[in-house]
Amino acid sequence: MKQILVVDDEKDIRTMLKDCLEMEGYLVYTAADGEQALEELRHPVDLILLDVNLPDIDGYSICGRIRDIVFCPILFLTARTQEGDRINGLKAGGDDYILKPFSIDELLARIEAHLRREERRQGKMEVYVNQEITVDFDGHRVLCQGEELNLTKTEFAILELLLTHAGRVFEKEQIYEKVRGYDAEADANIVTEHIRRIRKKMKAFCEKEYIETVWGVGYKWIG
Repeated sequence: MKQILVVDDEKDIRTMLKDCLEMEGYLVYTAADGEQALEELRHPVDLILLDVNLPDIDGYSICGRIRDIVFCPILFLTARTQEGDRINGLKAGGDDYILKPFSIDELLARIEAHLRREERRQGKMEVYVNQEITVDFDGHRVLCQGEELNLTKTEFAILELLLTHAGRVFEKEQIYEKVRGYDAEADANIVTEHIRRIRKKMKAFCEKEYIETVWGVGYKWIG
């Protein structure tokens, strides 16, 4: 049975999500603020639904602290609609961004997609190695010249997608759908920000550029 942690300061939302998710067969834990969320991580959760506006600490900050403990998918729940807010959530280590009010069917679809992808990833026991870069797919680690890159979960997923399909060009929308698990064209431009951050982290240690922009089309892994 998959276990989900719901973090939201509104009791009605926590109760509604807990009831809906339990009806779908999930084991659900809840927390009303960031500190309670950290306490609930004593349970081995498979996915976290995290509200951005918490009473003690904002969701972006608590996301960073959660990332020091677990690597499971984190889906932000928020009423903030600005693109900058979505980018901040992804930078903080989140994997998806769901606007309130949201459809339960859409939420369930995203949860299921993230959990399926996580199961596929956990089943891999592969390592990619060349002269300067090592990628441990099972351990979600990337090393350039022996130095480990601090990639977020979504950044690693994008790198993994491009690397395992080297030479194939992916449009931003394709990357968004395959990595994030749900086709939302309005958010596809966020992929550009992820690619920029991946390149910056790799450039600090790697001599070669591995992600190539195919202008007017998308991105591909080279080398």
